[in-house]
Amino acid sequence: TQHRRWARRIRAFAHPTVHFYICAMSDLSTASPADCPRCLKPAALCVCDEVVPFDNSVELLILQHPQEQDRLLGSARLAALHFKNATFKIGLSWPSLSKILGREVDPKRWAILYLGSLKAEALAPGRDIVVTTGKGDALPDQDRALADIDGVILLDGTWSQAKAIWWRNAWMLKCRRVLLARSRPSRYGKLRKEPHKEGLSTIEAAAMLMARLENDPKIEAALNTTFAHMLDKYRAVYGKQRPEKIAKR
Repeated sequence: TQHRRWARRIRAFAHPTVHFYICAMSDLSTASPADCPRCLKPAALCVCDEVVPFDNSVELLILQHPQEQDRLLGSARLAALHFKNATFKIGLSWPSLSKILGREVDPKRWAILYLGSLKAEALAPGRDIVVTTGKGDALPDQDRALADIDGVILLDGTWSQAKAIWWRNAWMLKCRRVLLARSRPSRYGKLRKEPHKEGLSTIEAAAMLMARLENDPKIEAALNTTFAHMLDKYRAVYGKQRPEKIAKR
């Protein structure tokens, strides 16, 4: 069947240590034969040939809302492809972090990019990443808090979709919370409407967070460059039109 052929193609092209869990068959049924089996984007927008995965010690987990269907501009899959130790999964709720990863892990040694109204700049001026308590206070020893993180979790979707994942998974309250100090607006520009001007794409957040945790600025440079090239390809094909307007044509 078409689904089985796509599954074989995905296994053939995916990096052997990058774990992709595609639990929504709609991804495969709506994909065109011309789409890339790794990022699921049209061939004209694919930049997978530019990706060289980093050998990261801090694990990356990206959880995507099932209704996040922006295949043209979405960046979550592309972000995961940049790391050998990464997991991408689609869903709304899971019993625990261990169930997602398929092994026993301590959620207290994991961090989640927090979606609330706290500002990193206000809590710890001069720091790119701030680790907070559940009450929103910056931990006193930030360097040690960052060094103790085994993995990070990013929620992918619209603002409301990401919040839905947060509220449906009580185990996330056990994780540490991290905030990013945004130094520039998202490279999306006007292509995607963000509810907050400081909002970043998933790949931009992964770039900044993983570069700091791995102490490797090449990570941020690589992910942002790949993302910029994808946006250049999008604008070359669709101009300044947003994906939702293209879908209505």
